Amino acid sequence: MVESDVKPVRWVGSSRRDLKTFPRPVRRRIGQTLYAVQDGEEYPSVKSLKGFGGRAVLEIVAPYHGDTFRAVYTVRFQDVIYVLHAFQKKSKKGIATPKKEIDLIRQRLVAAEQDYRGR
Repeated sequence: MVESDVKPVRWVGSSRRDLKTFPRPVRRRIGQTLYAVQDGEEYPSVKSLKGFGGRAVLEIVAPYHGDTFRAVYTVRFQDVIYVLHAFQKKSKKGIATPKKEIDLIRQRLVAAEQDYRGR
């Protein structure tokens, strides 16, 4: 892919600020994965987020010293990637993403859609 074909990343809400609080190895892994996504590739650490219909909303899962960090983004728009949320999963009950995190992702997806339409 030509450098100019790399999709820009837009950060929604506090997602960028939240990501910056993660341990450095986690930030590096998520950053490398996002760059690959910008370049049209997909990493094994990326999976679709359930409840959003198909592969439009994806999450990067980054385990680190027994904790799990996640960054959620959407590729719903052809020429830009929106990072919707970055958080540390703290629930010990199964692998499901907590409802409050899903609700926030839904709100930020709406904000991304509005931003995209406004451009």
